[in-house]
Amino acid sequence: MRAGLDIPFAVKDIFDDPTSLEPANLVVCCEVLEHLDDPDAAVRILSQLSQQYVLVSVPREPLWRALNLARGRYIRDMGNTPGHVQHWSAPAFLAMLDRHLDVVETRFPLPWTMVLCRVRRA
Repeated sequence: MRAGLDIPFAVKDIFDDPTSLEPANLVVCCEVLEHLDDPDAAVRILSQLSQQYVLVSVPREPLWRALNLARGRYIRDMGNTPGHVQHWSAPAFLAMLDRHLDVVETRFPLPWTMVLCRVRRA
């Protein structure tokens, strides 16, 4: 317990049964969604796991690939990092999230898109 805070922390597979987990006030999913064939399903699960907020981040395209090429990486794959099957510009990523969550704030630390979202409740 640092700084006097007792914050539970767990690393889980995003497709684990969400009903087996305790809901949290904040669910963090960084550098995962770009690796998934069905990121919409993953975001729906994240929204079920959180009582309030979801924080997500992904590489910002096409900047991510351009920076990989500039450093001489993954040239045969036009700068695509192995395992990345989704490629979002910031507006496209925000549009995908907006289908499931309410976007609260967006930040753009180079070369990522980071988004804090609020869970929608019926």
